[in-house]
Amino acid sequence: MLSHRPTGVIAVFSGLTDLQRERLARREIPLVLLDPTGDPGHRVPSVGAGNWTGGLAATRHLLELGHRRIAVITGPDHALSSRARLDGYRAALDAERVPADPELICRGDFQIEDGLACTHRLLRLPDPPTAIFTCNDGEALGVYRAAHELGLRIPDDLSVVGFDDLPSIRWAVPPLTTIRQPLAEMAMAAARMVVALAQGTPLPQHRVEFATELIVRGSTAPPKPR
Repeated sequence: MLSHRPTGVIAVFSGLTDLQRERLARREIPLVLLDPTGDPGHRVPSVGAGNWTGGLAATRHLLELGHRRIAVITGPDHALSSRARLDGYRAALDAERVPADPELICRGDFQIEDGLACTHRLLRLPDPPTAIFTCNDGEALGVYRAAHELGLRIPDDLSVVGFDDLPSIRWAVPPLTTIRQPLAEMAMAAARMVVALAQGTPLPQHRVEFATELIVRGSTAPPKPR
């Protein structure tokens, strides 16, 4: 990358090592982190989204529908966004005095296969969940596949909420209820920041965070009476 002498660098879903940051700084190449995996602190400008509020909104939506056995499929532990979404999930349960059952928390890695494997495990529990919140839309696709393999209907037998609102996900059947991240706006903000830094213009703020939004579609419904 350095051989191309870039005006600036935007690192997406990455933290970069101290050595990498130092090499960019020595060449006076500005760096902006977009959706950083860890806490960038104040050393490097960054752009992110309201991951905690997104996890809160997704879980609250399911609680308002009447679900109490709500599972979550997380992202990797090292990703700050994944931890924040899980914390939002826990906060929503706590606000409604619903105990957070450790058996309903399945660790994933933001991969479709995680949604598939975790859903099979979760639905084998003696008291399986009636709803699953996945920490990205890819995992939600895995949930859909598992539900199909088990002969379950979404949302009649299982409600699902994703996270990201990727353009392709609305073509799922049924269309996925999810938390929208304004990905295009986030990328534009990061680009403006790196251009300003390259021009020597001080940034008004080093951290820009965009709001997330619950988008309700066809994958969520009240649970069946047991």
